[in-house]
Order: sequence, then structure tokens, then C-alpha cells
Amino acid sequence: MLRYMPGIALLEVSQFMETRPVGGPPGQPAYLNAACLIETSFEPEDLLEMLAAIENTLDRRREQRWGPRSIDLDLLLHGDRIIENERLQLPHPRMTTRRFVLEPAAEIAPDLQHPQAGCTIGDLLENISQRHLHVAVVGVPGSGCPEVASAVADVTLSRQLHAPAALPIAGRPARAAVEATAFWHETLRKYAAPLKRSGWPSDPHGTVADYWLETVRLAAERFLGPADRQEFLTAFNRLAGGTVPPHIVLFLEVSRDALQERIRYCRQPSRQSDIFADLVCSGLPATDEADALRALQDDLKCCLAGGSISRPKAVIRLDADDLGRAVNEAVAAIEAIQ
Repeated sequence: MLRYMPGIALLEVSQFMETRPVGGPPGQPAYLNAACLIETSFEPEDLLEMLAAIENTLDRRREQRWGPRSIDLDLLLHGDRIIENERLQLPHPRMTTRRFVLEPAAEIAPDLQHPQAGCTIGDLLENISQRHLHVAVVGVPGSGCPEVASAVADVTLSRQLHAPAALPIAGRPARAAVEATAFWHETLRKYAAPLKRSGWPSDPHGTVADYWLETVRLAAERFLGPADRQEFLTAFNRLAGGTVPPHIVLFLEVSRDALQERIRYCRQPSRQSDIFADLVCSGLPATDEADALRALQDDLKCCLAGGSISRPKAVIRLDADDLGRAVNEAVAAIEAIQ
């Protein structure tokens, strides 16, 4: 049908792949996946409407998220356009970890650039095909990184790395500037040690970490003065150069209201579980602590948005206000690699 649409020239079509369903309800039959490359005069929103019209013609029904469907046409890339609104996200937000997307796309357009990842489709496929994958669950304290990382590691039978030390975000970790500098240098060493290349495994099970070394850098920069910050950055670059960066980042975003609720919960003397145990009490009001956490989250988001040298090739953003849903989406994103 696309081949005969006005304003569209169909250039390439991949072979069809049969794949098992990922993330949806159990008992679904296998899926058929393929990719096509087109030239078009349509703007992304207009092209999306055309794809939806074809889906409706072929009796597409949207009864259950990730459930069985007769046809599902996704717009993955539109040149170098980056769009994020309620109707459309470009590039497609899940494509960088989906083998059933990348394999057919790389078959017909391996050199096509992904404008956020800063690499080609072929590079993205190679990135998720590493023998020992490093997946980092990234977010501010209280976003649920330990909980999500544990769930992903359990399902994928991966080795798990926990953040080796608490990461204070609000308030001063030490009284004097000298003590604060020493604190952040020691924290950096603790976080970098488990990620050293020299001790990195080569088995096919993979590693799931509930932290990212860049988070330490961004947090430290909020505490240190200009001179101390430069000294810390030099030490960071030296240590980071000897570590294994993540191939995939699952970025947990949490709202201010959810953070305040979690902070208050963790301050209760009668709390019944150790969930969100990575939240370190600063002594500040919950609103101020939530604002400090959100500021760090904005820094992380900026670092992961694209164009950063340290940005991993595959970044999946997850809404962590509903932690159960975030767990399910994180597991689905990693299962889609297989």
C-alpha cells in the first residue's frame, strides 16, 4: 500500500523476521517484523496520519498495550528530525534496544544516522550485540534504580552491580571545602572500582548496574568550587577512561510530587521496607530536597539528550512515578535485545 501512495517513493524493503512477542500479555503468537526505507514529501505528522490510515484499512485494533495486532506501522526516523510531543516522538524512543527493529533496518540502511545516538543503525545493532552487555539503570536517588536494576538482572540472569556508596544530593556532605573535596574523590574511586576494564567479565550473561559514573560527576559539580571542580574533573577523566561505559542506559524520570512522597516515606521511623533506601536524609524540608534531586535529574537528562561525548548509544527513558510499570517496561526493553 505504501508503494502506491502519492508523495512516497519506496526505496528498500527488508526481509521479514519472525520473532517472539516481547513485553505484552502471555500466549501471543510470533510476530513478523520488517523495515522499509522511503523518500517522502510529507512532514512527520502527516506521514504518521497516512500510516494510521493504512493500519485502519487493515483492521488494526488497539485493545491492549503490546497485545496482538494485525498490523503496526511505526515511524522510526525522519531524516535528522527530533520531535517529542504527545502525538509523536522521533526518533522512535524504543528502537535502540529492539533487535527486531535494528536487524531489518540495518539490512537495508546500515549507514543511516540516528540523530540522538550520534551513530549509524549498523552501530546501534553492533552495540546491543556485545558478548557481555553493560546495562546501567540511571536516575536520582529515590527514582527506583536499585529496584528496577534488580528486576532486570533477575529476569536476564545478569550480574548485578550496586552503587557502592550513598550519594548525597542536597546539603553539604562535609563541613569544610577540603573535606568535601576529599569526600567526592573517595566516592568517585568507590564508584569506578567495580567498572574497571581490567576486571570486567567476558561471559555472555551481562552486567546490570544501578548507577552511572557520570551521575557522580554531575552531583560533585554541584558541591565543589571552580578550582576543586577542575581537579575533580581531571581525576574523573583519568578514572573513567579505565572503566567500561554502559552500552545501554535505562533512564528513570520521576516527578517532584513522587519524590516528595518517597522522601517523606523514607523519613518515617515506622517504614516497613527498605525500598528507596538510596535516599539520604539531608535534613532539609522534603520540598527542598525534592527540588535538589530534580535539578540533578535535569542535568542527567541534558547529558543523555544527545551530542554529549559520554552519552551511551542506547538510552531508554522510563516514567518512574509508577515503579511497577517502570519495572515491566525496563524488562521489556532488555528482553527485546535477544
